[in-house]
Amino acid sequence: MNEPHETPKQNPPAVLSRRVLLRGAAATGTALAVGAGTAGAAAAAPGGFPDYTYVRTLLKPSDLAYNPTGEIIFPCVRGTVGRLPAALGRFYLYYAPHDAPGGICLAYGDSLEGPFTEYPANPLVTNNWQPHYKVSHVSSPHVLWNEDAKEMWLYFHGENTTTRLARSKDGINFTYDKVVLSTSMLPAGTTETSYARVFRHDLPSRGARYVMLFMLNNTTNHRDIAWGWSPDGRNWTFDQEPLIRHSEVGAVNVGGPHLLTRGGSAYVVYNKDKSSGGDLLITEVGKDFSRRVHLGLFHDSMTGAPDNGRTAAPSFGTENGVPYMIYEAGERLQGAIALARGK
Repeated sequence: MNEPHETPKQNPPAVLSRRVLLRGAAATGTALAVGAGTAGAAAAAPGGFPDYTYVRTLLKPSDLAYNPTGEIIFPCVRGTVGRLPAALGRFYLYYAPHDAPGGICLAYGDSLEGPFTEYPANPLVTNNWQPHYKVSHVSSPHVLWNEDAKEMWLYFHGENTTTRLARSKDGINFTYDKVVLSTSMLPAGTTETSYARVFRHDLPSRGARYVMLFMLNNTTNHRDIAWGWSPDGRNWTFDQEPLIRHSEVGAVNVGGPHLLTRGGSAYVVYNKDKSSGGDLLITEVGKDFSRRVHLGLFHDSMTGAPDNGRTAAPSFGTENGVPYMIYEAGERLQGAIALARGK
């Protein structure tokens, strides 16, 4: 899923709804970019991305054998075909409880539409990994297939101040690598650097081949989206200013960022907290991350179950040409992992 055109930086003061954006495009004779296979501008999210419609709930805490806290968050789905020869299924779905002790978990299946089977030896990674760390919890697994290393690279937080990297040849047994992000790498007063996702994305002017998006908090206690770049996925440089400020998009807090590309540009999809509406928003940052065009609503959460007014931490995948979004559905720390299909 990928890319539009480049225009100068903008910082609109408020979030526009998708309906307003589409109405404005029609009135001015302009059109939002629509990619092949989408249903046209009227059915497309900003940037030409598809609309996603809820299909089913994939995982509920009450159905899981490893369920220390009655909640799970932050799904990340990865294909295994051509990557992991002895994989348990065609897709690996990583997730975690957040509250202590957390634990990085795995479910596997042969279709993005499920069913997914809980790995019987969860958690894969615990909050006590000697001699590397002992923390109250580990959570927010983001797994990247690193084509260079032919490994699954797991980025996860614990505590909320620290993001770590572990690596695996089979997607199940991980070897600890290092700390890749901490509050000490950001300005004084930073209190959280967590919920990181890493993407293969070239930034030639910065000598970078990987981009990290994460949630940033400070003593004001309003969460923003921040970012960094890396030549190898291990050693990082971080922008000392937020990429997307909560105040620019009419939210109290924003988080759960994911990078999408389309038509020569790059976009960040992220959630706002339920007090700000609980939906997913989208901002165009441009291929080189020089833009800040807040495009408004990407996905409207359902008022009924399982969303109950909140959609968060999306992960995206495609199967047989059909786009899917797997996401955290429901009240924070009371939710499940759900699936939506694009059209």
